[in-house]
Amino acid sequence: MLPLMALRPPQRIRCREILESDTDGIIALLERGFPGRNSQYFRRAIERLSQHPTPSGFPKYGYLLESAGTPVGVTLRIHSSIPVDGDVRIRCNLSSWYVEPAFRSHAAMLAAYALRPERVTYFNISPAPHTPPILEAQGFTRYCSGRFVAIPALSARSYGARVQTVESDTGAREDLSPSEFQLLLAHARYGCVSVVCSSANRGHPFIFRLRRFRFVPIAYLVYCRALEDFVRFAGPLGRFLARRGCPLVMLDANGPIRGLIGRYLSPHPKYFKGPHPPRLGDLAYSELAMFGHRE
Repeated sequence: MLPLMALRPPQRIRCREILESDTDGIIALLERGFPGRNSQYFRRAIERLSQHPTPSGFPKYGYLLESAGTPVGVTLRIHSSIPVDGDVRIRCNLSSWYVEPAFRSHAAMLAAYALRPERVTYFNISPAPHTPPILEAQGFTRYCSGRFVAIPALSARSYGARVQTVESDTGAREDLSPSEFQLLLAHARYGCVSVVCSSANRGHPFIFRLRRFRFVPIAYLVYCRALEDFVRFAGPLGRFLARRGCPLVMLDANGPIRGLIGRYLSPHPKYFKGPHPPRLGDLAYSELAMFGHRE
């Protein structure tokens, strides 16, 4: 006689795109996988993904692994079209990757779906401590090793520079390209601090996400054209942020940053896979920028 287990039909495991109707099941699964984040965080993430202008042909929310109609694995994805030197590049922030322990043997199926299009640049900005070997086995490369915590208000003054906030209802600016201005508006709607530092009739865009680092308020640099721009305008930007309760600014870095007063912290790695390595100082349309605090 065959054992009872042998008489049971095999479980059907499949991978598919996440639909809006999957929201409650996905949130429950993610809460189990990430106990440090509550349902409010993930519900906000799903809502912002629903409003995000996902490029045509890519999933709106990401992929789930399903067994007998029940979600058992998930990865959220943020696909974005990024204009670069007259070209449009597609990149994808992989976020909130989790598979239930009983189904870990099927995690490779979820990974295969998540990394299919080769023309996309994928990046992971918050890998769990045990995942770097897994990411490297999947073909990912480290592009950022740590973070630099600066006290920019102590930097030398940039005479004539003026910092102005861009709110969700701010009118168009002639000193920015339309794409950069829309970038500032979108991130202001996410709750980021979007500003323009004006000098010599030129505008320089910056985006910060306010958060806490070891219980201290800090502004994380989400976007600038180049880290050299932040160094140049560190003084006025730092004093602007300090007046709003954030004397510290955190930047992605691969070592100490010349021209800034502060301290380099390592390791805090970030990884990418694809044709275009991410640029330090550009976390636009990432989980950090869009999803906000991890309550």
